[in-house]
Amino acid sequence: MTKPTVEARAFWIAEPKRGEIRSETLRAPAPDEALVRTLYTGISRGTEALVFNGKVPRSEFARMRAPFQAGEFPAPVKYGYSNVGVVEQGPPALAGRRVFCLYPHQTRYVVPVAALHAVPDDVPPARAVLAANVETAVNVLWDAAPRVGDRIAVVGAGTVGCVVAWLAARIIGAEVELVDIDEHKDAAARALGVPFRVARAASRDADVVVHTSGSGAGLATSLELAAVEATIVEASWYGDDAPAVPLGGAFHSRRLTLKSSQVGAVAAPQRARWSHARRMELVMRLLASAELDALVTGESPFEELPAVLARLAASPGYTLTHRIAY
Repeated sequence: MTKPTVEARAFWIAEPKRGEIRSETLRAPAPDEALVRTLYTGISRGTEALVFNGKVPRSEFARMRAPFQAGEFPAPVKYGYSNVGVVEQGPPALAGRRVFCLYPHQTRYVVPVAALHAVPDDVPPARAVLAANVETAVNVLWDAAPRVGDRIAVVGAGTVGCVVAWLAARIIGAEVELVDIDEHKDAAARALGVPFRVARAASRDADVVVHTSGSGAGLATSLELAAVEATIVEASWYGDDAPAVPLGGAFHSRRLTLKSSQVGAVAAPQRARWSHARRMELVMRLLASAELDALVTGESPFEELPAVLARLAASPGYTLTHRIAY
C-alpha cells in the first residue's frame, strides 16, 4: 500500500536579495529516516545575510553548503541550519520527540535519523534554535584555548560573540570583556552576566582575543587589544568582502598570532576525542541555561520570512537571533 504524501512549504532565495515561499511534496520516510514538523527556526543573521545578498564567493560554493541545502549559490537556493521540530513519523524511540536539525526554513521535512539531535526535556524548543550558534561558540573557544586567569576580549557582540563571552566568563579567574561599537548590546551582556565595553573604552593587554564582528574595523580593534604574544582568533566570515587587515604597527614586534576558526571541523585540540555528535550533546546541556533567552531579540511567523530576511540583510538594527515560528 502506497503511503500518503505530505505537502510542505519552504523558504527559498529566488535571486540575490529576494526570497519566496515555495510548496513541495515530501516522500515517505524510509526505515532509517524521520518526518519532522518544524516548530521554530532561527536566522543565523551574519551568514544568512551574506547568502541572501548573493555574497558567497565562487571559491566557497562547495565548502559553504549547508547540510541539507537545495539549489546552488548564488540562487535559487534553500539555505539554513537552525531547525527545531517534533518527529511525526520515525523510529519508536524518536516518535513525538523534539529534535534539532541543521535543516533550512521549511514546515516539514524528511531526513536520516542520524541527522537529528534530541532536545532535552529541560530545554524549551524556542531556545533550542540557538544550538547552531552555541556549537560555533564552543568550537571557537576550543580553538582559542584560554587558560585559568586569562584576560579575554571578545570583539563583536552578536549571538556567537555573546555565547563565547558567556562561556569564557565561567573559566575560573578569567577576566572577560565583551566589546562592541553598539552600546545597546550592553543589555544582552548584562543578562549573560558578562562585563561589556564599547570599543573605545575596552581594556588592552588581553591574553586571548576572539573576533566575531564580521568587520575590518572589528579586526583592527582586536589587534589593538592583544597583549604581547597573544592569540587573536578570527571567527568572522566575510563572504566575498576583502577587509583590510592592519598588520603594520606593532603586529610583528608584539609577535601576535592570528588564527582562524570554523565550526565545520571539530577544533584541533579536541578532534582526537570529540565527534560532532559529542559536541552537540554538550551544546544541548548548555542550552538548559535560561539566561541564553536574552539572545533571541525578535520573532516572526514563517509567512513573513521573505520580508524579515530582506530587512535583516539590509539593515539589522539591534538584532541578535531572530526566531521564526511555525
